[in-house]
Amino acid sequence: MLTTDLPKLIATVFNIIQQHETEVAGLDQAIGDGDHVVNLQRGLATLTTQSSELTSLNWQQALQKIGMTLMSTMGGASGSLYGTLFISMAKGLDDNNTTLDLKTLSSIFDQGVAAMKKRGKSDIGEKTMLDTLIPVAEALNTAAQANEPLATILTTISEAALTGMASTEDMLATKGRASFLGERSRGHIDAGARSSQLMICAIVDYLA
Repeated sequence: MLTTDLPKLIATVFNIIQQHETEVAGLDQAIGDGDHVVNLQRGLATLTTQSSELTSLNWQQALQKIGMTLMSTMGGASGSLYGTLFISMAKGLDDNNTTLDLKTLSSIFDQGVAAMKKRGKSDIGEKTMLDTLIPVAEALNTAAQANEPLATILTTISEAALTGMASTEDMLATKGRASFLGERSRGHIDAGARSSQLMICAIVDYLA
């Protein structure tokens, strides 16, 4: 994968969030602050304006710029976490990375998710976006190391994202505003887990 793929990737991700704007906002309004999708849209909209610039960069530079942009434009906990994800992914690369293969991607994505866990002081099972991202990182790493066919890997990633997202419905929230609701936080899918799943599955569909 080349950085010249980034404009279409960003547009694909932005479009899926736009299509599910009302749904994600509703999930967040039920147990969160209600601003998750607006913050996410603001960050993605800014990235679309940088698309042509990103294509002229190598992967380390592009991921660093994406991370800094999301951190400065999204705001809130999500902006900090997504910024950390991409900046940490960039640190796993060097100036020679003009292309990204699956093994490299799995390695830096795992590194980025680990940084998110540390930054948010959170882990799987706490009703956050990590309940989608951690299973995806684990599935991607396992499949890439096993040299499975691309089609199999993409299916595995989608299934991991969907299962992780759905698992948040019965969880008790322990982070953010939702944690103040106690048992009332059960029965709702986490908005961050849903938006993460939507974006990951949209990227998978593009790569397929």
